[in-house]
Amino acid sequence: MAASEREERVTPLELFFDLVFVFAITQVTSMLSVDPTWAGLGRALLVLGALWWAWTGYAWLTNNVNPDEGAVRLAILGAMGALLVVALAVPNSFGDDGVLFGVAYFSVRLLHIVLFVLAARGDRAMLGSVFRLAIGSTIGPVLIIVAGFTDGGAQAALWTIALTLDYLGGAFSSGGWRVSPRHFAERHGLIIIIALGESIVAIGVGARGEALDAGVIGAALLGIAVVTALWWAYFDVVALVAERKLSEASGIAQAALARDTYSYLHLPMVAGIVLFALALKRTLAHVGDDLDTVRAFALCCGPAMYLLAHDAMRFRTDRTYNSRRLLTVVVLVALLPAALSLPALGALAGVTAACWALVVWEALRHSGTRARIRHA
Repeated sequence: MAASEREERVTPLELFFDLVFVFAITQVTSMLSVDPTWAGLGRALLVLGALWWAWTGYAWLTNNVNPDEGAVRLAILGAMGALLVVALAVPNSFGDDGVLFGVAYFSVRLLHIVLFVLAARGDRAMLGSVFRLAIGSTIGPVLIIVAGFTDGGAQAALWTIALTLDYLGGAFSSGGWRVSPRHFAERHGLIIIIALGESIVAIGVGARGEALDAGVIGAALLGIAVVTALWWAYFDVVALVAERKLSEASGIAQAALARDTYSYLHLPMVAGIVLFALALKRTLAHVGDDLDTVRAFALCCGPAMYLLAHDAMRFRTDRTYNSRRLLTVVVLVALLPAALSLPALGALAGVTAACWALVVWEALRHSGTRARIRHA
């Protein structure tokens, strides 16, 4: 059933599917915690990129067909099982479980293409887009399977080539897709909430086994303050404007806008949140200690990446930029040297101050514009 013919709200089955993605994100954070090195960070981001492209593929699928109808429901439930195996293999996806990860990942992607081919019957334009997308959707996962038989630089190179093919394939297949703006925006908004939830979980995991003294409680409150600021920065205005711009577009332009602002630019948002969760977990466990280089980078540059993606969305839709957010990005990156020399609690306090300064500044300085957008 076409997107224009179905209800535009996210269905319970889609939310159920996303629960497995929640677990996969948690596994990526755990993978980073075990190997907090630059190489480990690179591997974790590659895994996150693969997981994201699989998830966003199903977001496009359920935006075009009703996931609760017959065979589609069963196929999506089957994909959940395959995605669960992928998530279980994440921590050792560059080790002994590399082949298992690749085979399960290939299954997830293959089911997606088969379902899209069935959904596109009778729609030549959409079917052409599906076949163009299928090139990267098959070659990329096959390369990840091959990567499971290698290690070191060759393995990382194969992963990089696989993801490059996937993401480039999406760039050349915007024609023929149908978009239900409300549903598409809501689905991606919910995944941002899921990612933010991972940061809250990181607070609990980091504090586990620690005495609940003033330092731990203070770090927990600062952590939730940053998560709240990140939530506000997206859902107060950005999410509303993005959905409105998508609704105003049509045809190929609408599909391209959905691809760029949601499928592409929501990935750095999720990645930024995952990085912050990594740093937050360490901060709660070692409040008075210095952060290592990778975790200090994650603490400052995770939120910066998240906010920079917001501005990239704005530039894509309006060809304008938000100077306040760009300034906040600069401030957060500039905090990195301090984060390397201060105790973790002090570094977290600096990030909290920068994020909330942005929220308060925008709320007070542009209250009129904000009210018009929120109540339009």
